[in-house]
Amino acid sequence: MPTISVFYGIVIQMFWDDHPPPHFHARYGEYKGIIDINELKMTEGDLPRRALDLILDWAELHQNELIEDWELCIQKTMPKKIAPLK
Repeated sequence: MPTISVFYGIVIQMFWDDHPPPHFHARYGEYKGIIDINELKMTEGDLPRRALDLILDWAELHQNELIEDWELCIQKTMPKKIAPLK
């Protein structure tokens, strides 16, 4: 599972050839979440509100890049790194 970005202790990853809808996985310590790229919302998980807010802010800024990375992962091609939230 490629890591595409890391910021504030949050790790953003995508699985190869994953199921629709387009999404990414976020880890923050022992917490995990799945974020829908199109809707910019958590569909599964237990991320703390503060971490989730940072993740959603980042995802909104990089939504087009996330869609591109999703397509690359579906094709089992290495996704591009995405700049962290600053």
